[in-house]
Amino acid sequence: MKDLIEQHAGQYISTTPLPAFVAARVARYYRERVQETWAGGHIMKGRIPGTDALHLSSNDYLSIAKHPEILRAMYESICENGNGLLMSAIFLHGECPLLQFEKRLACFMGAESGVLCQSGYAANTGLIQSIASPSTPVYTDMMAHMSLWEGIRSAGATAVGFVHNDAEHLERQICRNGPGVVVVDSVYSTNGSVCPLVDVADVCAAHGCVLVVDESHSLGTHGPKGSGLIVELGLADRVHFRTASLAKAFAGRAGFIACSREFQEYFKFESNPAIFSSTLLPHEITGLDATLSVIEREHWRRTKVAENAKYLRDSLSELGYNLNGSQSQIIALEAGTEQRTIVLRDALESRGIFGSVFCAPATAKNRALIRLSINATLSAQELEKIVRVCGEIRQQVELDKWPSTRRMVDRPPVRKQSGREVVSMAA
Repeated sequence: MKDLIEQHAGQYISTTPLPAFVAARVARYYRERVQETWAGGHIMKGRIPGTDALHLSSNDYLSIAKHPEILRAMYESICENGNGLLMSAIFLHGECPLLQFEKRLACFMGAESGVLCQSGYAANTGLIQSIASPSTPVYTDMMAHMSLWEGIRSAGATAVGFVHNDAEHLERQICRNGPGVVVVDSVYSTNGSVCPLVDVADVCAAHGCVLVVDESHSLGTHGPKGSGLIVELGLADRVHFRTASLAKAFAGRAGFIACSREFQEYFKFESNPAIFSSTLLPHEITGLDATLSVIEREHWRRTKVAENAKYLRDSLSELGYNLNGSQSQIIALEAGTEQRTIVLRDALESRGIFGSVFCAPATAKNRALIRLSINATLSAQELEKIVRVCGEIRQQVELDKWPSTRRMVDRPPVRKQSGREVVSMAA
């Protein structure tokens, strides 16, 4: 039977040669990255995890992806509704599950209203596209998520970068270029550093700027009942827009924009991703609604994430690793070049620890790293194993030669922001 399937399938397989300008670009990738940089291997393709592997690559910080209450709600929805009505959400009105969940999540975040999107990427690109224009400067932290940069490009706006977590540099850029839109992450996905949000909000208020904060990596893990870092810092009335991917702590597949009621209507009929994408499926919305109930109720998950992350940050720092100001559940081991990162990846994976490889364009060139995403159900033994392994491999991975290690001699001062440590990354 297998041979018969392959025989018939082969009748329909064909490859149309690419024009020279595309073929040259593809060939350059294989030549410069696969052959010259990765020596014929692939930086993203290391060992296959065994059954006893320790996975630190998932964004399921609260360890709820297999929560029985959530899975049961999704199962029942599939049985009752199937895939529902497949159409753009702009056609929805009245009382329906998607609009009801938008209201509930907005209320949870202390916002007047909100918009449910297909992904965090769609939320960010659609938002920037709908508020910026070619005449609008958009001030972007140099480590802001790529979706925010893509939104700027989509809007045809002018991107003006500022030094990571440096509110003073942001203010100088605004004074030079005029009022515009400021975009930051609350917790940065690459290295786990936390934005000095109070300082940034002060600068925006002083200069009449719109403030957009991506809370993808703080919604669910920070704030009262997981309502986010903006709520925790009392900034809900000073931030114009909050976005989030619900594929992190919410362990689902969607994005969200917290906004005013007036803007919600405008966005749905102005943003291209909102207009030209189909709505989420019924079981996805039901699952997210059940997830919010779990997040609100099971406080111990946030507590454990914070405790586990602090233990690892403290322990790895003592071993000599420069964690680049991480203050969250995201911990980055920055080896530098992609070649060194492959060595680090192999050293960790050979000992059963699997993190996420980050390299250009997710990082700056020669600032590649392995990201460890900490979750709520890591045991004491597993945490000890991570520390033990990271201690054992220091000589093998030549930790002392990493650029990030050498930068520790110029470690910036630490200051406080509403009870949280905040590191100024000014260079």
